[in-house]
Amino acid sequence: MAVRTEGTPCWVDAQLPDLEAGKRFYGELFGWTFDADRDEALLDGRRVAGLLPKRDGRMPTTWTVYLATENAGTLAQRIKDAGGQMVMEPYPVGPFGVLALAADPGGAVFGLRQAGDDDGFEKTNEPGAFCWMEVYTRRPDAVDTFYATVFGYLGRQADPGDEGRDPGFDYRVWSPPGSRPGDDSAFGGRAVISDDFPVEMPGHVLVYFVVVDCDEACETTVRLGGRVATPPFDTPHGRIAVLHDNQGARFAVLSEPSATP
Repeated sequence: MAVRTEGTPCWVDAQLPDLEAGKRFYGELFGWTFDADRDEALLDGRRVAGLLPKRDGRMPTTWTVYLATENAGTLAQRIKDAGGQMVMEPYPVGPFGVLALAADPGGAVFGLRQAGDDDGFEKTNEPGAFCWMEVYTRRPDAVDTFYATVFGYLGRQADPGDEGRDPGFDYRVWSPPGSRPGDDSAFGGRAVISDDFPVEMPGHVLVYFVVVDCDEACETTVRLGGRVATPPFDTPHGRIAVLHDNQGARFAVLSEPSATP
């Protein structure tokens, strides 16, 4: 079993009101098949995500990213000491190890996963698989300090010019501790919730999946009953769109530059 650096993404899942409808949606959009015994989505027979029935209607329909840890209990205490909070304290889940849910000082919710018999992702950075996470916040200074303190993230402030953005663009790219900050080691970033977003939008984590064709993924999403929240746009890293599935869960898709028309 591979050893994952603490704080790096190791799994994603979505809790959906209608699990079978979710399987049909993502099965067609990403080419996923499903392990009936483990609520897991597979790509070419390899684990890429979890789809779960939502058992509490008060919980949002959303994608959650899980960060790796060797000891969820110790990490939960560090989160609280650094100004975050535990939404759900660590709890054992059989072969899946120990899971927990936490929130950063800006309110963005993320999971913790202490590995069990398996270690989460078996495929990433390929069409139909996870590739990136973004924390959106209205409190960038507090959130930057939080993730650096808790996980030791090495941050690099993105250059607005390099990203083709306005001079006020504020985005921090994260690499894991022990690595050299840069595109080769980056796994996610911190973005600011600007005036372009609805005033009621809370801090949140956005999960990205690779697709071959971003525009085609948007068309497929709409045909399957989802919607496009942010239409496709080009970046130096590829073509991106933000979508909602047919039950409201928000996620993003990215077609790599080599696959961008």
